[in-house]
Amino acid sequence: MEVQEKRTYQAVIGLEFHVHLATTTKMFCGCRVTYGEAPNTHTCPVCLGHPGALPVVNEKAVELGVMAGLALNCEVADRAVFARKNYFYPDLPKGYQISQFDEPICTGGYLDVPTAEGPVRVGITRLHLEEDAAKNVHVGTSGRMHGSVGSLVDFNRGGTPLMEIVTEPDIPSPEAARATANHLKEILRAVGVSEADMEKGQLRCDANVSIRNPDGSFGTKTELKNMNSFRFVERGLVRELERQRGILESGGSVEQTTLHYDPETDEVHELRSKEYAHDYRYFPEPDLLPLELSEAHVREIEERLPELPGQMLDRFVEQYGLSEYDAGVLTADRDLAAFYERVAAAVDPKQAANWISGDLRALLNESGTEISESKVTPEHVIELIELVTDGKVSRSAAREVLGTVFESGDRPSDVVEREGLGSVAADELSGIVDGVISANPDEAERVRSGDKKVLGFLVGQVMKATRGNADGGRVRQLLMDKLSS
Repeated sequence: MEVQEKRTYQAVIGLEFHVHLATTTKMFCGCRVTYGEAPNTHTCPVCLGHPGALPVVNEKAVELGVMAGLALNCEVADRAVFARKNYFYPDLPKGYQISQFDEPICTGGYLDVPTAEGPVRVGITRLHLEEDAAKNVHVGTSGRMHGSVGSLVDFNRGGTPLMEIVTEPDIPSPEAARATANHLKEILRAVGVSEADMEKGQLRCDANVSIRNPDGSFGTKTELKNMNSFRFVERGLVRELERQRGILESGGSVEQTTLHYDPETDEVHELRSKEYAHDYRYFPEPDLLPLELSEAHVREIEERLPELPGQMLDRFVEQYGLSEYDAGVLTADRDLAAFYERVAAAVDPKQAANWISGDLRALLNESGTEISESKVTPEHVIELIELVTDGKVSRSAAREVLGTVFESGDRPSDVVEREGLGSVAADELSGIVDGVISANPDEAERVRSGDKKVLGFLVGQVMKATRGNADGGRVRQLLMDKLSS
């Protein structure tokens, strides 16, 4: 019987990001950009699409778009054209969205993404500017159109400056897609072009996904939309790849369609057939002149670029002698990196990294607190490390001190004194060690005979007697000295 060769399935993934730019006013009018305020309180004839109201381009939004493109290694166009993207939906009062089509502001960049499988270079197809649509609010228990009893429209968001970034289909797995999204967010926040807060809708991500054909050509792609976290991006892609693989294995063919990932059921559902560019009947926006960017202006914007996360990571490795992992943890958050550098300027950089990326970061993650909101200051961490280095408090006791400082904001030395967490004095510790040796003669004799495994037990007994207020290294060395004499 002929054995059929098992087919290998290779994922092909590209991402599309919609990013709110960090401007104070909207893309084509002077209305303020706001979040969480009363509906329909920041609108005007321009962003409401009233007849005869003319748009004016937000210069700051253009500069931020150029800055983002430069940070993503893109080629900045010397001429960019706004276009009308025509479609009918309640959140678009004009009946069209002002966007860019065949002449976007940036093209041809790339992003080097660190992943668990190694670095992946993800190409950037294009970066263009547009206005956001209004926000549809679906009334019902689900908060989504399906199952709602009605829909309302909040036009405060309509006209917010938006940047769309489209990647090449270079992403090999759902895990790499999540890493790409995270890395892009780090860069956008580091450059200052967007806060990229997904909870506020400042960053939204769609994914195009297919399975490569046996001959190497692309399979039929589908699009996953409306995913509001990078974890859901990864899970949605996993489920969609499973769905496509099941269709192919059963002899069927994948249809080009748009899908929604439901995190509650961990399933994907079809929304509609996929639109094509010609469905939107793009044509140049007649009310706006083309953007013309001089090389001198682009270079001036480039000179204002801050240090990017990848550059900072390399510097942390070289300057502070950190591992790539520790440097990556610290540089993933610009505020955490700045916090670390203030501590590392005063104490041993590796000790600083251990405390901040380990103990302090664990407290931040557990409480859902940003470093900028924490009661722990760089001066607190410096003082705590100095207390440990000087032998005034043990490492284990220092962790307890840090937890108290995190809750209260008190100085570490005050916590040590108040809670009685100072290290045991040398004479007192020596007496405690003698007592433990006397109380455990069999174990002490085994250590003298060369059985070092038992030494850990004796160290534990001393630490118990000191309530953890002794340095484990000192205790171990003191026991070895006494038992070898």
